[in-house]
Amino acid sequence: MFERHNRGASAVLVCLDFGDSEYQEAVEEFKLLASGAGIDPVAVVQGRRHRPDPALFAGSGKVEEIAEVVRLHGAQMVMFNSTLSGAQERNLERALQCRVIDRTKLILDIFGQRARSHEGKLQVELAQLQYLSTRLVKGWTHLERQRGGIGVRGGPGETQLEIDRRLLNERIKALKDKLQSLGKQRAVQRRARERSRQFSVSLVGYTNAGKSTLFNSLTHANAYAADQLFATLDTTSRKLYLQPGQQVVLSDTVGFIRQLPHGLVAAFRATLEETVRSDLLLHVVDSHSTSRDSQIEEVNKVLSEISASDIPQILVWNKIDLCEWEPGIERDEVGRIKAVKVSAKTGVGLQYLRDALIEITANTNSNNLEPT
Repeated sequence: MFERHNRGASAVLVCLDFGDSEYQEAVEEFKLLASGAGIDPVAVVQGRRHRPDPALFAGSGKVEEIAEVVRLHGAQMVMFNSTLSGAQERNLERALQCRVIDRTKLILDIFGQRARSHEGKLQVELAQLQYLSTRLVKGWTHLERQRGGIGVRGGPGETQLEIDRRLLNERIKALKDKLQSLGKQRAVQRRARERSRQFSVSLVGYTNAGKSTLFNSLTHANAYAADQLFATLDTTSRKLYLQPGQQVVLSDTVGFIRQLPHGLVAAFRATLEETVRSDLLLHVVDSHSTSRDSQIEEVNKVLSEISASDIPQILVWNKIDLCEWEPGIERDEVGRIKAVKVSAKTGVGLQYLRDALIEITANTNSNNLEPT
C-alpha cells in the first residue's frame, strides 16, 4: 500500500554496486533524485554484490545493517537506487519496519510533482497506474480517491479496500483514449507546420543538462528552468527567428536519465512525438559533468527506443563557463557541423549556435550534418 509522506521526510538511501563502472556517479545522481522529491537523505548505505538477492534484494546481512542505520537516524523510509519486485518490497518493509521506495517509484513521484500541463498530468497518472497494476497484492486506495503523485508524497492514502481491477483497467483505458485524442490534435498542428514548411528543431539531452535554460536564452521564453533533475516534463515549442526571412520551430523536451522506467517512456511517447517528427535534434550535454560520455549514450538509447535515432543531430556542449572551454563550432574532416560549444547561462557562444542553425536550415537536406 502507498502512504502519504510530507516534504522533508527523512530517508536512508541504499545504493548497491553490481559492477557499474560509474557507480559513484550513480550514487550522487540518486541523492539528487531524492532531494528533488523533497526528501532529506540522512544516510547512504553502500555495498557490492554479484547479483540481487531474490527475496530481499540486498541480502539478509546488508538488510540488518540498513535496519540499524534506520534506527540510528530515526529515518521514516528507505529508498533503493534499483527497481524492486513487489515481493522484495514487501519483504523489506517487514524486515525494516518502515516504508520502502524503489527507484522507479521515486521517479514516478517526481514526475507527479513536476507535471504542469493537462497532458503531462494524464501521462504521469497513466504511468503511475500501470506501475500499480503490477503490484495489486495488498490494500490500496480506491481509484476514485486517488490523487497526485505516488510513493513519497501526495499519493493515495492507506485504506482497507482493494483496488477494483476492473476500475483500474477502465481508468487506464480512459487515459490512453484521452492521450490519443490529444495526440491527434497535435498531429493536426504538426501538419499545419509542415504545410508552411517550418523547419523543426528539438532540444534533447540528459536531465539537468541545461535544455530549458538554452531554450529560454534562444527564444526569450519563460519555460520553467531549475538546477534540478526533471525540471521540465512538458514539451514547449516556440518560433526561433534566426535572421530576416529565416526561422525554425524550437521545442524543449523532457530530459532523460539512466534506468528511466519503461512505463514512463511509453506514457510520454505522445509528447516525445515532437522529437520523433523533428528535422534536427540539438543534443544538449553538460560539458562539466564527469559522466558526460555515458549520459550521451543513455540519451541515444532512449532516442533509439522512440524511433528517433535516425534524425540528424548535433551536440551542444553546454556549461562551458564551468570548464573554461572556448565557444565555437566543431566540424568533422569534411567540414560538416559536428558540435557547438556554448554557455546557455551566460550567453557565451549562442551566436555560434544560431550561425550553425542558419547554415543547416539553409540546406534542408541536412548534408552539412554529422550523421548520428
